[in-house]
Amino acid sequence: MASTDRSLLARVFSPGPTLEKQPTSGVTGRAGRNLAQAITTAVVLIVAVAVPLFTSLPAFVGVIGFVSLVGIWELAGAFARMGITLTVTPLYVGAIGMVTCAWWLGSEGMLFALYITVFVCAAWRLLDYRKESRMSDVVSSTFVAVYVPFLASFVVLMLAAWRNPWVFAVFELIVIANDTGGWALGVLFGRHPMAPALSPKKSWEGFVGSALTATAVGVGGLWMLGASWWWGVVAGISIAFVGTMGDLTESLIKREAGLKDTSQILPGHGGVLDRVDALLMSAPVAYFIFAWALPGISWESSH
Repeated sequence: MASTDRSLLARVFSPGPTLEKQPTSGVTGRAGRNLAQAITTAVVLIVAVAVPLFTSLPAFVGVIGFVSLVGIWELAGAFARMGITLTVTPLYVGAIGMVTCAWWLGSEGMLFALYITVFVCAAWRLLDYRKESRMSDVVSSTFVAVYVPFLASFVVLMLAAWRNPWVFAVFELIVIANDTGGWALGVLFGRHPMAPALSPKKSWEGFVGSALTATAVGVGGLWMLGASWWWGVVAGISIAFVGTMGDLTESLIKREAGLKDTSQILPGHGGVLDRVDALLMSAPVAYFIFAWALPGISWESSH
């Protein structure tokens, strides 16, 4: 069990197993959340995202880097519950490197930063004096490097390519519509579980709601950006499918770790990864769809 009297620095760079906390009060509805807390946190998050996004894109890139660091920290705590030690320090440095390279150097720099991160993670763990679980630590650290900062860097590529905050805003709105539509129809009509072993509350009815709402927002958003309306259908359905896979991937991690949420950082929502899992997995898909769909944009427009 993790110690509660460790220094902040120790908890950041050597996180112990995440402690599962039971909800205290105010849990409402079938979703098992405190609705008032969730709404308040959502408003704060919207402001925290919108202000840097529409005032300074480099500052928003910094937000993406910070979210990546928190995501790595959350996964380190979850994996520690399974007896796996992530190479946290190289992952932190690699996350900053991937995000920075994506902004300044593009996809090639981002890929090279991923390679360096994986190499250092392997060397870091192989040179460690501990003998146990060495291979699983390296493989898990590699997974985290790809799952969090590498996928998040596709959002940075999106910002660097178009330099238009509304491109990301449309993508984010499609992801929000995917989550909201899936939650609403799942709560109201969910009868057939999609993956009961991983996420009992995720239903096929909820997935239909995700696809419908994501497509509706995609059609309107991409039309507003100047693309043909049918690209919105492609984006909506693709993001609904890939985003759902992102939800299930995080559910698999939490199920293996015995956690309900990756952390308790966001009241009413859980952890940062609980909010951005669908966004992370669907960011590469959105980047390539937007590159094909939006007129007058070249792949090297930011360089």
